[in-house]
Amino acid sequence: MDGTSPPAAQAAPYPDSYYAASRNPAPPRPRLEGRHTVDVCVVGGGYSGLSTAITLLERGHSVTLLEGAKIGWGASGRNGGQIVNGLNAGLDVFERRFGRDVAARVAKLVLEGGDLIRERVARYDIRCDLKDGNVFAAFNARHMRGLEAKRDLWASHGLTNLEMLDRAGMRAHADTDLYCGGMIDTRGGHMHPLNLALGEADAVERLGGTIHEDSPVIHAEPERARPLVRTANGEIEARTLVLCGNAYLKGVVPGLEWRVMPVSTQVMATAPLGTDLARALMPSDTCVEDVRYILDYYRMSADHRLLFGGGTVYGGTDPRDIKRKLVASMRKVFPALAGTAIDHAWSGNFALSFLRVPQMGRLGASTYFAHGYSGHGVTGSHLFGRILGEAISGDLGRFDMFAGLPWLPFPGGRTFRVPYSVLGSWWYATRDRLGV
Repeated sequence: MDGTSPPAAQAAPYPDSYYAASRNPAPPRPRLEGRHTVDVCVVGGGYSGLSTAITLLERGHSVTLLEGAKIGWGASGRNGGQIVNGLNAGLDVFERRFGRDVAARVAKLVLEGGDLIRERVARYDIRCDLKDGNVFAAFNARHMRGLEAKRDLWASHGLTNLEMLDRAGMRAHADTDLYCGGMIDTRGGHMHPLNLALGEADAVERLGGTIHEDSPVIHAEPERARPLVRTANGEIEARTLVLCGNAYLKGVVPGLEWRVMPVSTQVMATAPLGTDLARALMPSDTCVEDVRYILDYYRMSADHRLLFGGGTVYGGTDPRDIKRKLVASMRKVFPALAGTAIDHAWSGNFALSFLRVPQMGRLGASTYFAHGYSGHGVTGSHLFGRILGEAISGDLGRFDMFAGLPWLPFPGGRTFRVPYSVLGSWWYATRDRLGV
C-alpha cells in the first residue's frame, strides 16, 4: 500500500494516526537530487519495498530506495497491525482456480511472511510491540463451519497452527456476547505497524542501502534495458527496477495501476483504557477480526488503547466521519466503551485484485513488481518482497509460480468497477446479516 504518493504528502508526511503520534524517532532522509546510475532501484517505502531491499542487501546487492512521502506513509504505517497468516484468497481458491499443485506450493509459504517479520524484528532489534496470537470471531453456525473447513484444509497440508474456540474459549480473547465461537491462529500476532516499517528502514541503512524520502516518482520507463525513473528533482537509471507502489502508483505506470483497485479502510484509537479494563475486555492480549465480508478488527495497543478498524470504501476515498462510522460497531462489541473518548481516527488504502490473489511479474526484462495483497498485506508484502529479492538474485522458482498465475480485470473496467464491487459487497454483507 505504500509507494509513490501524491505531492501533497510532502506537506503532511503522516496522517493524524495513533501510529504517527507514537512512532519511534527516525533520521531525516534527503530527497533524490541529480542524476544517478544504480544497481537496484526500489520504488516504495512500505513493507514490499523494504522487504525487497533487505533481502537484496543481505545477498550483497547495492540498493537505492525511493519513497514518495515518508517511510510507511501508506498502508504499511496505517493498517490494523495484525499479523494474519495466508493470502486473502484461501488455499481452496488456489486449488479450484489453479490446481492442487499450486495450492500445495502456496501452503508451504502461508506462514512465511509472519515468520519473516519475527525473524527481522529479532535480527535488527526492531521495537514494535510484537505480540502473538490472531483470533477469528464467528457470529453464527455458518461462520463456524467455514472456520472448521479452513482448519481442516490447512491441517491436510501439514499446518497445525489453527485451533477452534467455543463461546467460552472466545471470551478468553474478547469478553463480549456477540460471538458464538471462533478460531485462533497461534502463529498470528500483532504489532505497531509504523514502527515495524521504521525499524526495517533502519535495517536497510545499516546494511548499506540508501533511502530517499519526499521523492515521488513522476515518470517511469520500466521497459528499457536499463529502466529509468524520474522525480521532481532527480533521475535514476538502474540495472534493475522494482515497483512496490501498490495502491499509490498514481498514474506513473498505467499498465499496473488498472490491475488493482484502491480500497480504503478505517481505524481509530480510543483514549488509554487503563490496565484493568484493557485486560478485562481482551484478557489474552491477542488481536481479533471477525469473518464477515465487511469485517471489524481490533486489538489493544501497548499503552492500553483499543485500536478498532473496519469498513471499506471502494475506489479509495475517505468517509466523511470515520469516528461515527466505527464507534457504533465498537459499542456492539464492547458496550462498556460507549462513553470512551476517541483520540485518533484515520483512513488508508490497500490494493484489491479481482481474484484476491496478489500479483507479481515483470515489465520488460529488468523491471519487477508486486501488488494487490487485498487486505492481507502485512504478511503478504514481506513474503513477496523476499521472493522478489530471490528472483533478482537469480532464484526464480517461487517468482515464476506467482508470475505465471493468470489475473483478471475488474468487470466494468475503470468506469464501473467501483459500483460492481459495491453491489457485490452488499450481497455478501446481506448474507452475513441473514446468517446464510
